[in-house]
Amino acid sequence: MADTTARPGLDARGFIAREGSPDLVPGPFRPVVAAARDRLAGVFGARLDSAYLYGSIPRGTARVGRSDLDLLVVLREEPADADRAGARALDAALDAEFPQIDGAGTLLFGRARLLSERERYDMGWFLACLCTPVLGEDLAAHLPRYRPCSLLSRETNGDLAARLPRWRERVAGADDTDEARRPLVRFMSRHLVRTAFTLVMPRWNGWTSDLREMAEAFAVYYPERAGQVRDAAVRGYEPTGDPAVLGSYTDDLGPWLAEEYARVHGVKAPPPGRPEQGL
Repeated sequence: MADTTARPGLDARGFIAREGSPDLVPGPFRPVVAAARDRLAGVFGARLDSAYLYGSIPRGTARVGRSDLDLLVVLREEPADADRAGARALDAALDAEFPQIDGAGTLLFGRARLLSERERYDMGWFLACLCTPVLGEDLAAHLPRYRPCSLLSRETNGDLAARLPRWRERVAGADDTDEARRPLVRFMSRHLVRTAFTLVMPRWNGWTSDLREMAEAFAVYYPERAGQVRDAAVRGYEPTGDPAVLGSYTDDLGPWLAEEYARVHGVKAPPPGRPEQGL
């Protein structure tokens, strides 16, 4: 049964409130955001439908020299190879030009796919609740309001079991250096904490994007795994290059979490033809 206690991240009617705002962008990051916004039309031209910020920068929690710039770009048609190459070039240029960010990443989606029924509780929710519009029509107007429910849990993070084989391949193929392993630890830590949180989200009945708050919400319901998830939350912000950490993710915490997720919420069916994002 869901906990009916009012939680952070919900509006007065119990819907997940949209996080982030242009007004919350910290001063040091405003030139980066302005440059990205100004260059998007040059990269994508008439194919550009709309663009959004997400992550710590629009939430106002970004750290100079430590946080990355995260963009979601929606195109009028499905992304082509030229679009992906343009996005990579834009990311590299912004990262090289602005020392206040530690990398940049652009997600590309076609408008029809993003607004499709299949994406309604995944990328649709992501845009409507976690993204801040910076260019074009705000497509959130075409999407429903969202509550912390089991369907949302399954559709956002119910694919961990399918990801684990790819994670193991990436770990096995990485150079044997701390520098090579740290990005993997950072990404996997964040993904596992978010999956752990959405496992309990309907019971906790709220939303947060803060990794430490996510870990504490999870700990209420799974105290036996709380220490692992709390440690992962710390590494999501301050990653190490310890190979034992990656092994624990792919061979212990990850498989357990995937199995428990399937038991509680079910497994997300892979969308046909959807471009793979991330690891």
